[in-house]
Amino acid sequence: MSLASLAGLAGAGAWAWLLTMRGSFWRIEDAPQAVVPEAWPQVVAVIPARDEADVIGATIESLLAQNYPGQFSVVLVDDHSTDGTAEAARRAAEEMGLASRVIVVEAPELPRGWTGKMWAQSHGVAVARAKFPEAELLLLSDADIRHGPGELRRTVSRMLAEGLDMASLMVRLSTQSLWEKAVVPAFVFFFRMLYPFAWVKDSRSTTAAAAGGYVLIRPVMLEKIGGIKAIKDALIDDCTLAAAVKAHHGRLTLDLAEETISTRRYEGPEGLWRMIARSAYTQLRHSPLLLIGTVLAMLLVFVAPPLLAMRNGGGASTGALAWAAMTIAYYPMVRYYRLWPFWALALPLVSLFYLGATLHSAWMYYGGKGGEWKGRVQDTHGQGKAS
Repeated sequence: MSLASLAGLAGAGAWAWLLTMRGSFWRIEDAPQAVVPEAWPQVVAVIPARDEADVIGATIESLLAQNYPGQFSVVLVDDHSTDGTAEAARRAAEEMGLASRVIVVEAPELPRGWTGKMWAQSHGVAVARAKFPEAELLLLSDADIRHGPGELRRTVSRMLAEGLDMASLMVRLSTQSLWEKAVVPAFVFFFRMLYPFAWVKDSRSTTAAAAGGYVLIRPVMLEKIGGIKAIKDALIDDCTLAAAVKAHHGRLTLDLAEETISTRRYEGPEGLWRMIARSAYTQLRHSPLLLIGTVLAMLLVFVAPPLLAMRNGGGASTGALAWAAMTIAYYPMVRYYRLWPFWALALPLVSLFYLGATLHSAWMYYGGKGGEWKGRVQDTHGQGKAS
């Protein structure tokens, strides 16, 4: 049997396993509707923000426009911004006549051993607990999220109905530009492949994941795991938080958001490349062996099938079968992002983009520029976290 035939069989076999044995990661289903609770708990949103003046106004407006029946407040932590982020947040709240519901504070100086976001978020949680000691839920969110008006109400209802300790939503990312259309749905698809949402919800599974843009958590559970301090140096903070919650026998869920979106734009390939490269090698635990294995697996599972399908000879039929399975698996995500079906056929090409960014992530790590975000290098070989 030729090498091409073996590659075709391996690719087809891999997709048969992925489609049937990987928690149905490719299926997209609506989140179940929960019954309305008799009483609505007090909720406080904690938003760390660093140089987000261009998007923070829309975020504050969307939070204050929630149709949540219970008491709801916002704590925004300005992480040493230089663009007037704090002023933009205050102005947005004042224009809505709801300034009393928004507290804006400045983060203390970043200590060694902490990532910037975690330090600001930890300070925000401390302020929220001091100002609103009766709050039963904390909404940990990012500064570039436009919250749908009914999202908090639905998520709180589900948390109470199912007795969850943490509920996270992967918000809908921007797909306005051509490059966003090509790359963004694949980002979510690969994430779901790594962390099947059904396994995240299953208390019998060790798989734990969350999406940092929207995390609703009980303060008692946060205290149980040791607070934000327990994940103070985490670059992939959302999944690290979820793992800590599950390790402490907490119940969690992760779903795709219905109406909440990210306002962060990626006009060209550079920003998307940086988004992937920032944490890809961290995801691989800085392991050269895992990096090599990932490259080989991506080439075999995503890139080889269409190449085999378009040639004459061994492996053509199994390559075509693998490409068809890949396209079928990817199509629900393309549909979720309301894109034309032909984008599902482009996944092999997009996979090469991700491979390149992953290799670049390792290069940056060993070159002392890993995890760079907002002027901070946070993941470097042989060093602690740097400010």
